[in-house]
Amino acid sequence: MQIINSSRIGIAQGAVDLFSDFEEGGEMWTGEGSRMRSQWIGFDRPFSTPPLVHVSLTLWDMDSAHNVRADLAAENISESGFDAVFRTWLDTKVARVRLSWIAMGAVADDDAWDVV
Repeated sequence: MQIINSSRIGIAQGAVDLFSDFEEGGEMWTGEGSRMRSQWIGFDRPFSTPPLVHVSLTLWDMDSAHNVRADLAAENISESGFDAVFRTWLDTKVARVRLSWIAMGAVADDDAWDVV
């Protein structure tokens, strides 16, 4: 559990097309090569501490002749952003993936004073 000790909570959200390998015969579509894609997502404004980040698939275009295997995660979460990571394995063929994300956490209060 993340306990937020702040009078101000920020919520950021967005969506990103992580990849589209179908048109160009990329590795995710051919099933050969790297089976992982990662993209840095930067926040418009930094949080005070690393926020809670939730990611979800909003589009996945998969080959129906093979098993569907997918793992989606937010990794390396910091005050300024995170890595959105999609992984698949074995014979799964993925044409394209879009993900949505939401981040929630404490943000600095410009009126608060840090008294030492």
